[in-house]
Amino acid sequence: MQIRTVATTPFTDQKPGTSGLRKRVPVFQQQHYLENFVQSIFDTIGTPPGSTLVLGGDGRYYNREAIQVILKMAAANGYARVLVGRGGILSTPAASCLIREYRTHGGIILSASHNPGGPEGDFGIKYNGGNGGPATETVTEAIFAASRKIAEFHIADTADIVLDRDGDHEIGDMTVSVIDPVAAYAGLMESLFDFAAIRSLLKGGFRIRFDAMHAVTGPYAQEILVNRLGALPDSVMNAVPLPDFGKGHPDPNLTYAHELVEIMYRADAPDFGAASDGDGDRNMILGKRFFVTPSDSLALLAANAYLVPGYRRGLAGIARSMPTSAAADRVARELGIPCFETPTGWKFFGNLMDAGKVTLCGEESFGTGSDHIREKDGLWAVLFWLNILAARRQPVETILMEHWAHYGRNVYSRHDYEDIPADAANSVMKLLHDRFAELQGAQFGNLQVKRCDDFSYTDPVDGSVSTGQGVRIMFTDGSRIVFRLSGTGTGGATLRIYLESFEPDVSRHHLDAQLLLAELIGIASQISELRERTGREQPTVIT
Repeated sequence: MQIRTVATTPFTDQKPGTSGLRKRVPVFQQQHYLENFVQSIFDTIGTPPGSTLVLGGDGRYYNREAIQVILKMAAANGYARVLVGRGGILSTPAASCLIREYRTHGGIILSASHNPGGPEGDFGIKYNGGNGGPATETVTEAIFAASRKIAEFHIADTADIVLDRDGDHEIGDMTVSVIDPVAAYAGLMESLFDFAAIRSLLKGGFRIRFDAMHAVTGPYAQEILVNRLGALPDSVMNAVPLPDFGKGHPDPNLTYAHELVEIMYRADAPDFGAASDGDGDRNMILGKRFFVTPSDSLALLAANAYLVPGYRRGLAGIARSMPTSAAADRVARELGIPCFETPTGWKFFGNLMDAGKVTLCGEESFGTGSDHIREKDGLWAVLFWLNILAARRQPVETILMEHWAHYGRNVYSRHDYEDIPADAANSVMKLLHDRFAELQGAQFGNLQVKRCDDFSYTDPVDGSVSTGQGVRIMFTDGSRIVFRLSGTGTGGATLRIYLESFEPDVSRHHLDAQLLLAELIGIASQISELRERTGREQPTVIT
């Protein structure tokens, strides 16, 4: 094997976001762009003797080409072994599972998660550490610093590896093991959930529909839901991963998973519906003509965890991102366990899980998970729900209504304004900051502002401080509005508005969230001057 050292010059835009580096495919296809970032990762994390790396992605456009480059660079940088998913496929949860099971040095995951794919779509790359979770801010900052001064990268001159059949291959002294991308993950799921009870539920005529959105979870859902649990073959739709996700937007919400939503809201709807995203770490849960918000889903899983074999030992604690509703806080109080409020980003949960402080965690952005791995996990959430449904033998809507009757309902919605000019989005955020003083104590109809701030977080494990995490307008009755710029897009800016109020009255629990939040929605528009500054009359997505 011949190793080439190639001279290069830095790019200025390789700063990782909340989930790695995401850019349009043509950006990654620039000469040396991918190589520079990969070398920056290797230079930052080092390569101890005998190191193993996990590698795979969600199958989007440019996935295979990037894997071949990374394999050759891993060999040139001294790795002893790389575990790569067959066909280049690995869901993000499965990658985390493999990192932990094989105790590897870490892993590189190729995905832009729920962003669109294709030749002009998005691509992404992120490094996960030895705990299976996303790299810490310290590591990502170091990778960015390395990318700004890089002068050369190392790569092996060798033929491409055959990715479509299992087996070992050699690149110099490094072994490339092409493995089944599903087996280890499916085995982990079977150890956590009561598969016999779920099989009995499905055998009894309970119908499900899972939308893989032509993304990575198709093979996983086929193996687990159909082959192991006995769901009908048509229970999994859009099951074949495609480089452009079938020209769809692999984001499991009411707007982009419209095909599933239409099925679940028709007269002969299945009993349970779910969808996952591009890389398999997000989930949407539906009952017959009924949508479960991610915030409510986290709270309900926590309240019913005693029904699930892997969690009957009890929960150490719960963590939720700041924009996520406080529904889980109410469950935590009743269980007598802590509930942590963190910035958005799974790496914050990873610290808490590694320290044994939390068992379940979730984000309102359709991400839920536990300490079984260090990533959010879409199919895990689906199986958790199926386990609860198998134990309780009640419809999804009934289970949630009973939950609200006991705890009260945290009425919640998120309004996304996607791909707006960055200057306009930043002007909205600046205006809100400038208005903090005048908003304190201000009266808006029946609501009075209690305080305003920009959320900051001191990590209770490592003491690190994260600031500028989102503007919060909090009212005296517990209602709140949160404004935040998303860090997961690649074009323009996405401004997200989160709205929450508490409704204790059972007679109003059936009402639509947008109706119950109408006053807050009007206040949010008024104080942000959103229409005037962005020209947008309506959100792109409402969840």
